[in-house]
Amino acid sequence: MKILNNKENAIQELKRISARTNSENNNKINAIVEEILREVKSNGDIAVRRYTREFDGFDPDPMQVTQEELKDAWNEIDSNLKRSLKVAYERIQKFHEKEIPSSFTIKGEQGDIVQRRWKPVKSAGIYIPGGRAAYPSTVLMNAIPATVAGVKETIMVSPGNKEGEIDKTVLAAAHLSKINKVFRIGGAQAIGALAFGTDQINKVDVITGPGNIYVTTAKKLIYGFTGIDSLAGPSEILIIADETAKSSHIASDLLAQAEHDPLASSILLTTSHNQAKEVLEEIYKKIDNHPRKEICLQSIKDWGLIVICENYKSCIELSNDFAPEHLEILALDSKKILQGIENAGAIFLGKWTPEAVGDYLAGPNHTLPTSGNSRFSGSLGVETFMKNTSIIEFNEQSLKANSLDIINLAKSEGLHSHANSVQIRFED
Repeated sequence: MKILNNKENAIQELKRISARTNSENNNKINAIVEEILREVKSNGDIAVRRYTREFDGFDPDPMQVTQEELKDAWNEIDSNLKRSLKVAYERIQKFHEKEIPSSFTIKGEQGDIVQRRWKPVKSAGIYIPGGRAAYPSTVLMNAIPATVAGVKETIMVSPGNKEGEIDKTVLAAAHLSKINKVFRIGGAQAIGALAFGTDQINKVDVITGPGNIYVTTAKKLIYGFTGIDSLAGPSEILIIADETAKSSHIASDLLAQAEHDPLASSILLTTSHNQAKEVLEEIYKKIDNHPRKEICLQSIKDWGLIVICENYKSCIELSNDFAPEHLEILALDSKKILQGIENAGAIFLGKWTPEAVGDYLAGPNHTLPTSGNSRFSGSLGVETFMKNTSIIEFNEQSLKANSLDIINLAKSEGLHSHANSVQIRFED
């Protein structure tokens, strides 16, 4: 893990970290995913099962998890875990209910009416990663805003283990979230099935949820056949800290990100030389007996960074430049620093708000823009599962009052028939 105290060097290193998935292998991955999607589009369930056998090591027969299995999973999990899932569900639901966009109507002076109307999509596909870890929280974070939006059918796909089983807590979360259908498939083939439809899996209107580079590439390639939430990259955290923050807290929070994935990035911007050294020491102490030691070590070694900044202003500038997915502010004057922050997926203020709070049950969504995308986008939410329509109604008086301006504008663009479509209505 590098420690830098030169701003220009820090800027270059942050650029390198932000671009960590832009590899030379992208063309190769695109070609593989394109072939998978072509096969799924042509051969449906047969192709999905074949690729699942090839990549995940089991035959998904049957592909669908029954509602009875979902209910059994809920009944079998520990009562304390049930309570925690319910607490998370209620907090996430309460927050997302406030996100519902409002339709509106504007009436003009001549009686013309213009409206914006919001409606939910009919169906949504939710991708829940498997592999290195199970993510019941991701089930809640994707399913709840879809339900709040009014989506009628939610379909969840998630890769099984070598025996073809999905984690029990993930299934319990699916039961709690009232997901309509669950399938034991993952990877690019699952995205293709949701985008194109198969005999068993209905085509959906929107696909959400994070995944590996193959899943993300598949989402990018099927956009247009169906909607997507975003192209999520590996997870990242940036912490702005001063000398009042405890080094053990900072180290724990950095490792909480590193344990996700070897490509996860953990960054500290501090105004204290001593703190930089102490945090690095704490990280390696904590890694020593960590159950995900190898993942943490790879992440910290390749994508970890500590920058010693001259002052808060420098910290803020570097943070806004990087536009992190998660930003923690562990400083005496965290509210003042917050005022300068322009780009971040989610911001966590003060020592009592570790990023894990947002991962599980604070309420705001944990599906956030990565790789600098918080410069122009935000979290997954209710609007992800909705679309808006404009409704326009003019009467004779309002069209007449505006006709000259419409005709002038149409003629300025050289569009004769646009102008004539207004003019002809008054020729009689």
